[in-house]
Amino acid sequence: MTFQPVYIVDGARTPFLKARNGPGPFAASDLAVQAGRALLVRQPFAPTDLDEVILGCASPSPDEVNIGRVAALRMGCGNKVQAWTVMRNCASGMQAIDSAIANIQAGRGHLIMAGGTDALSHAPLLYNKAMVLWFAGMMQARSLGQKVAHFAKLKPAALLSPVIGIMKGLTDPMVGLLMGQTAENLAWKFGITREQMDEFSVRSHQRVIAGQAAGHYGEIVPLVDAKGNVYAEDDGVRADSSMAGLAKLKPFFDKKYGRVTPGNSSQITDGAAWLILASQEAVDQWGLEPLGKISDSQWAGLDPAQMGLGPVHAATPILQRHGLGLNDIDAWEINEAFAAQVLGCLAAWESDDYCREQLGLSGALGKLDEDRLNVDGGAVALGHPVGASGARIVLHTLHVLRERQAKRGIASICIGGGLGGAMLVER
Repeated sequence: MTFQPVYIVDGARTPFLKARNGPGPFAASDLAVQAGRALLVRQPFAPTDLDEVILGCASPSPDEVNIGRVAALRMGCGNKVQAWTVMRNCASGMQAIDSAIANIQAGRGHLIMAGGTDALSHAPLLYNKAMVLWFAGMMQARSLGQKVAHFAKLKPAALLSPVIGIMKGLTDPMVGLLMGQTAENLAWKFGITREQMDEFSVRSHQRVIAGQAAGHYGEIVPLVDAKGNVYAEDDGVRADSSMAGLAKLKPFFDKKYGRVTPGNSSQITDGAAWLILASQEAVDQWGLEPLGKISDSQWAGLDPAQMGLGPVHAATPILQRHGLGLNDIDAWEINEAFAAQVLGCLAAWESDDYCREQLGLSGALGKLDEDRLNVDGGAVALGHPVGASGARIVLHTLHVLRERQAKRGIASICIGGGLGGAMLVER
């Protein structure tokens, strides 16, 4: 397969803001617009010079269904710049990038802005079926007497039992499992202990803290809310994260036998991330200095009940195509949906049986050097705004390569529904 490289010119993201028991200060389009404006204003071209805007979003609000178009117009791209929205669950932001790559390679555009956004704190509460049927009956009532009689049938229990939208969204309809339950499956499959999960989670927080102190999050642009409050950094990270503290948390997805807790899972978060992608022609035309290039990408499918192993199934073919081993990659970003999920990916690559039976290899691919993996922490500490995470990890991989003066990186993500995505980037 021939893959014509596409350049990443620049990128920016918002701080990731943890959901705190209610809607946060920014809607999904607000997040995308503020990050996008900050990114566009520093470019040598105007927003109207873009050929296309593609935005991933897993949970747009009902009044912004094509949120990509809404964001593009609000960012000043003008009426003529086409804009659209993609949705591939956790990889929506990565899918936006891949769609931009395809259009550039096909010659349909030369300068495209792609990314992802989600404001999960704004996920709706829904009426349950009993209440929906009650409302339907009320609409059919004609006379005052019929309406009063129907109103008497209202059951307070139905009214006070809303459906939590995000819980529905995070439940796989084919296997009936919450995403956290699929992580429990991996913990059981590979014998991953609660202690190992918590150790991984503490390290994620520690690495984010260290990365912030070292200035490794230069891709972040501040947010400003309607009251003038400034949000400059990711706010879910905890400097006091410890094994003792995490040990106090109870399993959430399997309360009796489980090991996956809120502390070793990614946080419910609001955030957005954008990248600007360009062809060689656009780089030359505008005198651009790219951060790097995307040299390959891959999507894969697997059992939805083990969706967390998606990075293994997506990244392995890239390695094979380029004749690379795990540790020929200088920087890995594997999105931390759950500590058990990332640890499960590492275990799968080390397993002769898994690599033979599921990947068609002759044996185990090997042990990934964890000093190359999520070196500035990940979603356990930063959070996982579903639509944005795939774009964030691609962008941050390039920042890690630049910081380390290294050559190659892979960003990979597991996807609800039994999918995986991966991208090979190079400086």
